[in-house]
Amino acid sequence: MDFLSNIMQSALTFFYNLTVGAGIANYGLAIILLTIAIKLVLYPLTVKQVKSMKAMQDIQPKMKELQEKYKGNPEKLNKELASLYKEAGVNPLAGCLPLLVQMPFLIAIFFAIRDYQYAQQPPSFLWMKDLAQPDPTYILPVLSAVTTYIQQKQTTSEMTQQAKMMMIFMPLFIGYISLTFPGGLVLYWVVSNIFQIAQQWFMYRNTPVVGREEAR
Repeated sequence: MDFLSNIMQSALTFFYNLTVGAGIANYGLAIILLTIAIKLVLYPLTVKQVKSMKAMQDIQPKMKELQEKYKGNPEKLNKELASLYKEAGVNPLAGCLPLLVQMPFLIAIFFAIRDYQYAQQPPSFLWMKDLAQPDPTYILPVLSAVTTYIQQKQTTSEMTQQAKMMMIFMPLFIGYISLTFPGGLVLYWVVSNIFQIAQQWFMYRNTPVVGREEAR
């Protein structure tokens, strides 16, 4: 993580120097530019992850039918589900691999921004007087919770009771821990969520929904 974290810190310094060259020296803008750059680099993995999740959503009705039909026969159910996955060209684990590949980068950027030594003191941005400190107005923590909820809502259609609870718990948890995180780190999270929401909206908008057409 130190190696990747150092790269991320160097990248943040690079984007800050760009804002200096543009005559608007600001670490908040530098963090936003760094976030967008990371999301663009990881875009191919994001596409694979979202498409896999979308494909799983599309076959959810058929999966429920099979689960109800073979609920007393687990072996038969597994065989039928495997056939369904093959027929639909879906791999249930395909959505996990891109996320696993992205995790080291996400962890690295977490430590990079958390431990970053700002040259500009204090590193202010908009209402934030110091990005190295938690947001005293709670605006960023609230935004982190709201954007996390919207992002989760985008990728989930029919949910179990556990999934519904997780959709509520996770944003609240993110918002809670954001109360103690440096504002710069929470800013990264919020911008990353907004960018992800826009990416998912665009990809979902241009992806045919197989399940809905068949349901009609």
